[in-house]
Amino acid sequence: MRLIFMGTPDIAVPALNSLVDAGHEVLCVYTQPPRPAGRGHDLLKSAVHKTAEVRRLMVRHPENLRDIYAIDQFNALGADMAVVMAYGLILPTEVLTGPKHGCINIHVSLLPRWRGAAPIQRAIMADDSQTGVSIMQMDEGVDTGPILLQESCPIRPKTTARQLHDELAILGSKLVVKATTLISEGQVTAIEQVHSAATYAKKLSRAEGLIDWSLSASQIERNIRALNPWPGTWFEFCGERVRVIKASVSDARGNPGEILDNIPTIACGCEALELEILQRSGRKALPVDDFLRGFALPVGSSVRSD
Repeated sequence: MRLIFMGTPDIAVPALNSLVDAGHEVLCVYTQPPRPAGRGHDLLKSAVHKTAEVRRLMVRHPENLRDIYAIDQFNALGADMAVVMAYGLILPTEVLTGPKHGCINIHVSLLPRWRGAAPIQRAIMADDSQTGVSIMQMDEGVDTGPILLQESCPIRPKTTARQLHDELAILGSKLVVKATTLISEGQVTAIEQVHSAATYAKKLSRAEGLIDWSLSASQIERNIRALNPWPGTWFEFCGERVRVIKASVSDARGNPGEILDNIPTIACGCEALELEILQRSGRKALPVDDFLRGFALPVGSSVRSD
């Protein structure tokens, strides 16, 4: 098929590579414009942009797709279909309906569960036992279009958002190749979502990383895994931010935020959390025994920020 690919971050790279490797003609890759990054504020190209250049594909990075010129440029490509994954721009009706088979989206959840911006993290935080990938025919709503294909994968007890991100990226890359084949052969059936069953994965905020010790230890442990690598989870102690990279649930009890022992174990609203890997600002992450050689967390102290 003659395809347009639209994506920006690294989660979309395997899908782009798989479509090219499967023999599809990728007419153009749309991605977010280069953004200032680092101390020097040098313009940084997106992961998809870099991959497209390696594959010698034409790249466009408009600031938006709402003006007539950008829409005409898109439709002039004469694509059979556009494949979208984590692109980051709203597609107007003229773009959604431009290609012969419209636009399909690779969404990393089992729609209608976890529509929206952060489905991987919200699935872990909610203690879901599984998630997956949905290939969806795009409409004007947010992840509301009919489902073309779905495949599930388990969320294991210690899975982090980064690990699940990588698994779903690969799963999505395989499923979208299958979807394009079925669509080209007219062998796919679109199934409307059960909209009344929809849940929404709101965008992550940096503020969510501050640990609320009144929550259960199980919930905090899931948050630690879900918010790794961004925004991370942390507490404040003696004026310094301490990031918690890894922890496990303990059946110890105490006042929320209280350091109960030298492990250290910190009491939560229900049960407690044994800290395993910690990181100070500007330092590397360390196993807790090494961390405590340079930073004391005295028994009986509190790490609550309120």
